[in-house]
Amino acid sequence: MLILYDNTRKNTSTIIKITTVVIRRFKTYNLSMSIFTKTTPSREARTTDTKKVIYAYVLILVVFVLCQLFTFDDFLRLLESFWLPGGIPTAHILGSFLIVCELFALPFLLRMNLSHSIRVVSMVLSWLVPAIWLFLTLWINLTVNAISNVGFLGTFAKIMPGWWAVYLSIALGLLAIWCSWGLWPFVIHRTKK
Repeated sequence: MLILYDNTRKNTSTIIKITTVVIRRFKTYNLSMSIFTKTTPSREARTTDTKKVIYAYVLILVVFVLCQLFTFDDFLRLLESFWLPGGIPTAHILGSFLIVCELFALPFLLRMNLSHSIRVVSMVLSWLVPAIWLFLTLWINLTVNAISNVGFLGTFAKIMPGWWAVYLSIALGLLAIWCSWGLWPFVIHRTKK
């Protein structure tokens, strides 16, 4: 701001206008960025059964992430063997995105102190994990590939593909929906009749 006052040829009204614009920009920036910095505690789960389901889903995601990360290079090669549309780049992007989704779904499920927007993003990522697995398992079952591993646990353990893997992906989706219902981050306003 000292640079603005250095030029002595400007009149007072011009200096005030420039200063006002700069201050407004700082206030606008601070106001718009404040939604990302305010962390709020998560809501309690609605029922004790919901807590159990959340912990089960978290355990499944943690096992998936750890096994896929320990065998990441082989996991990407496994996804390449699925012959996904788009070829090898799609397999690498999808594999990396899947692991990121599994990892960043955990803060919402573990009820960490987060900003509201990050909590919503984490919840949506917890929905994307079963959606991606449903796509992959359907792709494996509907295309004619000689695949010997689904990839739920990376290449750490061979899990034979089949329609049971599709049903497991659907079950993961139901777990994600139940967890989201139990920890719903939005305020629900009920009107009295």
